[in-house]
Amino acid sequence: QPAVQFYSGNFLDGADENGGYAQYSGLCLETQHYPDSPNHNNFPSVILKPGETYRHITVHKFQLDVFGGVDSSLPANGPSLP
Repeated sequence: QPAVQFYSGNFLDGADENGGYAQYSGLCLETQHYPDSPNHNNFPSVILKPGETYRHITVHKFQLDVFGGVDSSLPANGPSLP
């Protein structure tokens, strides 16, 4: 997917019916197409025709180096679909 939607935990309130998470204690990175894609010819298509199959894999890789360096040995891309 060409875009990422970031949801923060701004509206989490710690209530049990909402999972018990306190404000700012969570986040979500959701891959998706660009908003309003069907109305813009220059955006990637979001149309799935009868008989077509949609498959999608999202891989999020995070690394923390406590010494401040960057590990360039990590691949930039995730796995490819079979």
